Amino acid sequence: LCLLHGGYVSDARYEIAREETEAGVTFTMTLATLATPYRKQFAPPDAESLERYRRMVPGEFCLGVDEGEALVGVSLAEAQEWNRSLWVWEFHVAERRKGQGIGTVLMEDLARRARAAGLRIMICETQNTNVPAIRFYRRMGFTVEGIDLSYYTNDDWPDGEIAVFMKRKL
Repeated sequence: LCLLHGGYVSDARYEIAREETEAGVTFTMTLATLATPYRKQFAPPDAESLERYRRMVPGEFCLGVDEGEALVGVSLAEAQEWNRSLWVWEFHVAERRKGQGIGTVLMEDLARRARAAGLRIMICETQNTNVPAIRFYRRMGFTVEGIDLSYYTNDDWPDGEIAVFMKRKL
């Protein structure tokens, strides 16, 4: 997982605006091209996450694609029975294999398994700076259903990484 979990590069980001008045609250996401590509290097998963992943791995929603001895794609997802959803915790394709259909195969297999298990929706979280991921999830049928301005830190908004929650109805 750590070899696939490295990070991403994006030539754009979604700028998030919030307007709050007595009459209501409005959020907008506007795509903006960056003068310099945004580079994100993920830290290795913490001990709590690794333990959660260890418990999930024998499950039906944890999938891998290997190429000989090398793992080139992985999805770690977990059913939430209380609301019949599938939470996609990790979804990665090796950089050298992106754009070759591996992510599509993994995501469609997750969707098929989730439907067969009686789940109604798939959920994932990414960052407003990870435009390649947002584009991929949209191609897979996900839509943006939530924005969290302080999911990562109290200083995320307006110029930091902002959590974008996407869902795909099954």
